[in-house]
Amino acid sequence: MPYAHKVSSDEKVHLKDVDSSKHDKLTKDIADATTEKLGEELSDLQDLLFEAGTHSLLIVLQGMDTGGKDGTIRCLARYLNMQGCRVASFKQPSEEESKHDFLWRIHQQTPATGQCTIFNRSQYEDVLVVRVHNLLPKSVWKKRYDDINHFENNLYDANTIIVKFYLHISKGEQEQRLLDREKDVDKSWKLSVGDWKERELWSDYTEAYEDALRKCSTDCAPWYIVPADHKWFRNLAVVETLVETLKPFKKGWHEKLVELGKEQKKELAAFRAKKA
Repeated sequence: MPYAHKVSSDEKVHLKDVDSSKHDKLTKDIADATTEKLGEELSDLQDLLFEAGTHSLLIVLQGMDTGGKDGTIRCLARYLNMQGCRVASFKQPSEEESKHDFLWRIHQQTPATGQCTIFNRSQYEDVLVVRVHNLLPKSVWKKRYDDINHFENNLYDANTIIVKFYLHISKGEQEQRLLDREKDVDKSWKLSVGDWKERELWSDYTEAYEDALRKCSTDCAPWYIVPADHKWFRNLAVVETLVETLKPFKKGWHEKLVELGKEQKKELAAFRAKKA
């Protein structure tokens, strides 16, 4: 059984019914060992994606504050070759970005063929933060679900493989992580009163996320809800999902490389014949 929950296109999402502390009775040691094994497979799959040059990979990470986006990126960095992968972070739009449509800054960061890009936050901020803080009228942000679906469908049509993760933590776990930052000298730089202010809007954010997950989980760009109270289980669920998503492409990528190899051999044979 998959460790992350794939949201179906017709599913009514209720996050309170999803156990954020789920770990399938695994121990940390077993989960870490399984993640390592899957990570090696993920590394091989990324190499094939890069070398075949027929597809790109977009990984979207969303979640409440302290949900583990940075930790997930550190985990993936252990297995993904950074020559073919980069991270794009989206915070408050700049003055220049605000002068364009909300997807303008997003599109510029999408991965080229053969490449992988990890979005640390994404286009979904414009139906989350914008909605919760009433930055725009409902008539404006409500239309953006369709805009996002069309945008992601266009990426899919251009051979971009899209995997979106909602890192699901409980309100109690978030409080503990925020308090732990105050005790940890090495993490105190992360402290922000804004995190505690945003926490007061937990119910509003939950409702906004439920709508985004329900309205924007499609066949070409599915959402996965990842139980993230246990960081080691979160890592396992994310890596497993990526491996299972990429595996169906493995045969085609390998066949493409075999054909490329044949062409290279022909060129080499012609070169040597000319010199003989």
